[in-house]
Amino acid sequence: MRKNKSSHANQNDGVIRIISGQFKGRKLPVKDVTGLRPTTDRVKETVFNWLMQDTREATVLDCFAGSGGLGFECLSRFAESACFIELDKQAAQQLQNNITTLKLTNARVLNKNTIDVLSNNDDNLVFNLIFVDPPFRKELAQHTCQLLEQNNWLTDDALIYVEVEKELNLSAPNNWQIIKEKQAGQVLCRLYQRHK
Repeated sequence: MRKNKSSHANQNDGVIRIISGQFKGRKLPVKDVTGLRPTTDRVKETVFNWLMQDTREATVLDCFAGSGGLGFECLSRFAESACFIELDKQAAQQLQNNITTLKLTNARVLNKNTIDVLSNNDDNLVFNLIFVDPPFRKELAQHTCQLLEQNNWLTDDALIYVEVEKELNLSAPNNWQIIKEKQAGQVLCRLYQRHK
């Protein structure tokens, strides 16, 4: 009986596809986890058209990483490093497995709560490309953006991509300027640039 249950769970697992760069076309397994919503290929193409000049040598922080689709896309495009934060244990383990599969030495996974991680920056880490794509309707995006700014996680000119439900009235820190914005179905995508 148990075997059937676990094999049924595996049938619900999915894949993400890397759309460009050194791993173009590679498909990576994704766990079927409640609340996990991988960014669609259509949205991903838009985002990486926006970021075309900004992924190479970027230091990437993928908050609420989930499938890791955004962070892996950056690594495929020669980002310097990527840190994935993911609370769900299964999803975090799959991220680690995918890092191993791609033989990446410049990526790491923190199996922790994003809000807890960002609440202090004792190691003085800074990133110049950040993805904030939290589960919808949990009021996490605003808090995350505030913590990134107040705890000095960002370089002076960092780019921050935020993906939220379209009805959310997100108020970013005052020194973040919207440079790109798009609505795709129920999703609102924004790219901010930080100014010191």
